[in-house]
Amino acid sequence: MALLGNLRHRPVRRLVQLYLGLVLYGVSMALMVRSDLGLDPWDVFHQGLSKLTGLSFGTVTIGVGALVLLLWIPLRQRPGLGTISNVVVIGLVVDATLALMPAGGPLGVRIALLVTGIVANGAATGMYLGARLGPGPRDGLMTGFVARRPGWSVRLVRTVIEVTVLALGWLLGGTVGLGTVAYALAIGPLAQLFIPPFAVPEESVSDATSHDATVPDGAVSDGADTPPVEADVPRPGSTAPAAPTG
Repeated sequence: MALLGNLRHRPVRRLVQLYLGLVLYGVSMALMVRSDLGLDPWDVFHQGLSKLTGLSFGTVTIGVGALVLLLWIPLRQRPGLGTISNVVVIGLVVDATLALMPAGGPLGVRIALLVTGIVANGAATGMYLGARLGPGPRDGLMTGFVARRPGWSVRLVRTVIEVTVLALGWLLGGTVGLGTVAYALAIGPLAQLFIPPFAVPEESVSDATSHDATVPDGAVSDGADTPPVEADVPRPGSTAPAAPTG
């Protein structure tokens, strides 16, 4: 199935890495929320909607992710297993982590939570993107727009989307602060640092040819591979995949 992507190549490592990365991503989001020092743009929006609706932060994250995924349809984007998992897993994990972590605390502790959350977010980004099983719904929205409008740069589209959700989230009561700026400055370099060691090597031509030779005539393959990780790698100075915010 195209939804599942091509799992012939190193399926165990890729699945384990995908779900560990998504769990870590959810934990990192909760750490930044509990720091109360500012969130990344999408999470400012999620928090604002959570305050407006009374729904939990994780529930809002799942709901927004699902709605964003619907926008893939006119953009002709195809989700992977990682995309669907991103929508569900991160929201569940962030709610579970928030339930276990008390709010408040001394400023020093909150700064430590923020720094740990940002670094963990970078590592989680490297893990789930490196698994090559599909980008998060918010990243797919960005790349879909760029694909449909070749004259638009990735940085321009990302900036417009994230400034928009940041402004809306702030108006709804989401937390904007030092953490928002720190995340914007740090997440690009962190993703560049963590993606290479976690990137699963692509299937070699000889391996792919060998597999194709075993597929009976008329059989349907299991779908296209996830787009190369490099297409989703944030550049220094840009923000990383949200999610899962991602």
